[in-house]
Parts: sequence; C-alpha cells; structure tokens
Amino acid sequence: MIEAICKELNLQKDYLPGKPSLQSIYFGGGTPSLLSPAHIEQILNTIYKLHRVETNAEITLEANPDDLTADKLQALHRLGINRLSIGIQSFQDDILQKLHRAHSARQAIEAVQQAQDRGFQRISIDLIYGIPGVSTSRWAQDIAKALELQVGHISAYCLTIEEKTVFGRWYQKGKLMPTDDATAAEQMALLIESLQGAGFIHYEISNFALPGQFALHNSSYWKQLPYLGVGPSAHSYDGSSRQFNIANNSLYIKSIDAGKVPAQREELSPLDHANELLLTGLRTLWGCSLSSLKQYLTSLQWNVLCKEIERYRVEGYLQVENDTLRLTPQGKFIADSILESLFIVE
Repeated sequence: MIEAICKELNLQKDYLPGKPSLQSIYFGGGTPSLLSPAHIEQILNTIYKLHRVETNAEITLEANPDDLTADKLQALHRLGINRLSIGIQSFQDDILQKLHRAHSARQAIEAVQQAQDRGFQRISIDLIYGIPGVSTSRWAQDIAKALELQVGHISAYCLTIEEKTVFGRWYQKGKLMPTDDATAAEQMALLIESLQGAGFIHYEISNFALPGQFALHNSSYWKQLPYLGVGPSAHSYDGSSRQFNIANNSLYIKSIDAGKVPAQREELSPLDHANELLLTGLRTLWGCSLSSLKQYLTSLQWNVLCKEIERYRVEGYLQVENDTLRLTPQGKFIADSILESLFIVE
C-alpha cells in the first residue's frame, strides 16, 4: 500500500493548480498511526521530492492513544511531524468501553503527556458528547481533564448514530435510545462556556483552539482552498471539481500499478459552489461572503436565499455584517437545521 501511495503521489504531482508550495500535510483517515516511522518517512520523502513544502508547514498525524509509544513519538517528532490529532473521545473507562474504543483512560492521558514530553507543541484531542446514558456532570469531567492536560486544540463532536454501526443496530433493535436534543444542547453549551472561559476560540462548530493553534489543514478545507488527497477513499479538490478515489484497497493498488488513478471526478456547477460555500463557511467564525454567494446564483435563487437568511436573522440565529454571513451564538446550536434550510435547489 505504501508503494501505491507513493506512486499515486507521482501520478498526481500536477493536480494542484499552479503547483503551490504546500502549507500542510495531513496523515489521516483510518488509522495512520499504525504506520511505521519508516513508512511515514517514505511518504514524506516522496512529497518533498515532488513538491515545494514551506519551512513552517503544518504536518499532522491522526493517532489512537494506544498506538503512541514513547519511542514512536520520538521517531515521529524526528521525522518532522509537528502536530498530533489524538482520538481520545473520553477520559473515563466505562464510557470508552461503551464507545468500543480499544484504549483506556490511562493510555489517553499518557499519550498526551508523553507527546508533550517529546516536544510536540501542537496537540489536538477529539472528544465526544451526547453519548446515551452519560450525564452532563460526567461530560464536565472530560472537559476538565482536557483543560488540565493543557492541549492547544480540542475537537468535540456530538455522537451520531449511524445505520451500519453497533449503535445503529442497537437502535434498530430498541436497545439504545439517542440522547435527547435538550441534553445534547446542554452539553454543547457547557463545552462552549468552559473552553471559551479557558481562552479557547470557537472557530468552527466542533473545533476550539488557543490563539495560534488553529488547524491549518482543516481551515484550508473550510475556506474552499484546493487540496490533494492520496490513497483509498481519498478526496481531492482543485477549485473547480472534486475527485473521489475508489475505496477498495486491492482495486486501488491494481489501478495504481497500471498507472491510472482510480477516481471519479465531479465538475461543480455554480449552484454546487454556492452550497459548498454555505456548508463550509457558515460553520466557521470567518462566515460566508454574501457577494461570493451571489455570483453563483440566479436572481430567483438569490432572492429565495435572502428571504431565508432574513428569517433566521430576525429570529436571532444569523447575523450579517460587512458582506459576511455568520451564525450567532444561538445559531450554533441549530446549525444543521439552518444549513438544511439555506441549501439551494434548482
């Protein structure tokens, strides 16, 4: 697989328009922390050979706590990995077991501390709230532990019950009831209050960072900047179209060995561009440019959108300032329903 990824990097070397110098490299999707340092080095060396990489580029690795040994952390740091995104989810063992996580609370804490001891200054952790049967007071304990560890970035997601998961099957059989909306909102409110009180900036619906610790890679995605994704299931965006690699590993390798990237391409229509601007920009503190939206829409589409925006503005969920549309603090609690209402159809 590593050889195939490196071959794809060669095949896709001219994908990004203008061949810009790279500001971020992100090892994510699946469990990249299972890769050996030698494999990561092989991929990085291929990238450095094919692209200009900025001196201060953000190089992130997603990792599970149980994959981060002291030796591995030291090797990763030596390779130039300068940011870790650690999937912790909770600092409480019974909750981790409920979520079917392999690591323990002790391993989660040790992973962060050992990373800090080995020089990682940019560490993000993932947490989950809205877990069925988990009270707000227990969620508060996870927030407190995260702040105690003094990480610079926290991503927190409300648990969603997907159809083809263990939780989804339990839900279908009546063994599990999702957390009610009021409790999920209460836990989100506690999260926002606690993290902002500790100096974190709520810069995207699910993401909080101390000043200077925003995730550059994710921010580029939310700002609609082009990016190249490599490997099975990877997505790419060149500014005018999206590309989706096949998910099947063996078919992916076979195609790459034959010199062809196994991807489907989707040309974005003006309406697609407008909806993506809304769906990504409105979730962030930067908001969405109304003039940028307008250029992609017909007069009728623009008028319909403006009516919906005005309705939510009057209700206190949206604000418009200097051509920029943003969610209000109240709007963040119903962001999904707002976005669904604003979504423009032909």
